[in-house]
This record gives sequence, C-alpha cells and structure tokens, in this order.
Amino acid sequence: MRLEIVAVGRRPPAWITEGFETFAARMPRHLPLGLREVNAGDARRSGDVVRARAQEADHLLSAVGDARLIALEETGKAWTTRDLADYLGDAMQQGDDLAFVIGGADGLDPRCLQAAERRWSLSALTLPHMLVRVVVAEQLYRAWTLLAGHPYHRG
Repeated sequence: MRLEIVAVGRRPPAWITEGFETFAARMPRHLPLGLREVNAGDARRSGDVVRARAQEADHLLSAVGDARLIALEETGKAWTTRDLADYLGDAMQQGDDLAFVIGGADGLDPRCLQAAERRWSLSALTLPHMLVRVVVAEQLYRAWTLLAGHPYHRG
C-alpha cells in the first residue's frame, strides 16, 4: 500500500519541502508516503482559470491512477484525527493505495471532485496550497501513530 500526495506546483519553498520530507521519512516502510507534483495549467498565464483548472485536472487524474482519490477541498468534510485514522486503517486492511489531491491556487476542477471518493477540508481558513502538503503529511503520520499506539498522538 502507498500513500501519495498529488499536488499542483513544482517549486515549493525549501521549508515546505523540508516539512513534507520530515513526516514522509517518519512513515513506516510498509506505508510509504510519496509526493507527486504536477504542472500548473498553462492557461493560468493568460488568466483563463477554468481552462487552467481543466488542464491541471488532466495532470492530477493521470497521476492518481487506480488509487482511491481524496480531494483536499475547502467545502469538503472536516475530519478529526480519529476519522482520518479510521479511514487509513480501513484502506490498510484492504491494501488500497490512497491519493490525496491538492489543487493549485484556484482549487480543483469539478472532474477531480467528481472522481473523489471523499472530500476533505482541513480548515475553515484558506490555506496556501503548498502548505497543505505539509499539513496532510503531518496528519497522515499522526493518524498512523494513533493506529500503531505510538506516543506521538496523545489526544
């Protein structure tokens, strides 16, 4: 089983890369966490947001493959850490790969939302899409530690 964050954008600041890598490195060997970055839509340069999101959706959906798609989306459902741990535990039992999809600055195309098994909202706040990578990585690590009885999660 693999966990993968599939995200629009290829040049995050160093602190984002370091944050993601910190939590990815803590994941156990049987549950690796990867990051697949895709290009932002070319149409973004011309200001055509709809076309740019459609281009990004092509890249994102192609990168997801057969994994169960979870869309990070502001209107999605807020999960507790326990909710995420339960979802992760179920996927682990089934051996299903999970892909956590993060759109670009203008969010996800409706095709990504329709393809999603779940829509997950991290916060009522608007978060920078690059920062979402780090938050999701930390929460996946936290969910795994909860399942494993590791002391990292004490709540």
